[in-house]
Amino acid sequence: MMMPRNKLRQLLRDGKPTVGTHFYSTWTNLVEIIGNTQLFDYAEFVSQYGPYTPHDLHHIARACEVTGMDAMIKLDQAPSPFLVSKPIQAGFTSILFTDCATAEDVRKCVKSVKLIPQGGTNGLQLGRNWGYGIAVRGRPVTTAEYVKFIDDIVILFMIETKTLADDIEEVLSVPGIDMIQFGPGDYSVAIGQPGERYKSAQITEAMERCNLAAKRKGIRFRCEDEDQVQAWIDMGCKDFCLGSDARAIWDYAQRIGTNIRNDLAEAKLL
Repeated sequence: MMMPRNKLRQLLRDGKPTVGTHFYSTWTNLVEIIGNTQLFDYAEFVSQYGPYTPHDLHHIARACEVTGMDAMIKLDQAPSPFLVSKPIQAGFTSILFTDCATAEDVRKCVKSVKLIPQGGTNGLQLGRNWGYGIAVRGRPVTTAEYVKFIDDIVILFMIETKTLADDIEEVLSVPGIDMIQFGPGDYSVAIGQPGERYKSAQITEAMERCNLAAKRKGIRFRCEDEDQVQAWIDMGCKDFCLGSDARAIWDYAQRIGTNIRNDLAEAKLL
C-alpha cells in the first residue's frame, strides 16, 4: 500500500468543484465499478444507514485508492474514538458527521479527528494509513507524513437540527470545519414539518441562511439533491454528492419489473 492521497483536500485548496456519490453496500467490487467511471472525486460510504465491520472499511478504502477516488464516510453523531479512529486507520480521507445539536458537539467531533498538538484527542496509531509503522514500497512512512495525512482529512458536518441551524454563526466559528451540508429531510422532522423539505418557507430560509453563513466564512457547502443542482449552482455551490447504489437498484428493479409485467399483461398471461 501507499499513503492515501487526499484528492478532495487538494481540490478544496485550489477552489475547484468536487463531485461524489453515495453507496450503502460493503461489496467493494461495486466501489471499483463507481471508481472506474473516472467521473467521481470521492465515494461516500453512508455507514450510518447499514451494517459494516472494521474489516469492510479497509477493503472500501483500498478499492477507492486503486481507482483514484477518495474514501469518505458518513458517521453517526457520537464522536467516539472507536467510530472515528477505525476509518482513519483504514485510510479514509474525509469524514462527514451527522445529527449534532450544538457548537460544542461539533467541536468534540473535530477534536476526535485532530491530533493532540492541534487541539485534538487523536494520537499516533499504527494503522493501514501509516503502513502499520513499517516500510511502504521499500521505505518507512515518516511521522511527518502521518501528521500531514491526519491534518489533511476533510471534515464535514450535516446541519439538520434546529438548534444547530439557529446557532450557525457560532458553529462555523469552530476551527477545522471544511464543509457543511444542510439536511432538509431531518430538519423538517426537527421543526415538526416532516417531509416538507423544500416546500416549507421555514426550511428554505434556514438552508439559505446556513449556506450564506458558510460562504461568508470561506467554508464550502454541499448539495446532494439531483433535482436542485442548478439552484445550488446559482447560490455559488461547487460541491455535489449525488445518487446512490440503493437508488440505482430501485430504478433498475422498477424498470425491469414494470416492463416484464406489461409484456405479460399484453400477452394476456396475467
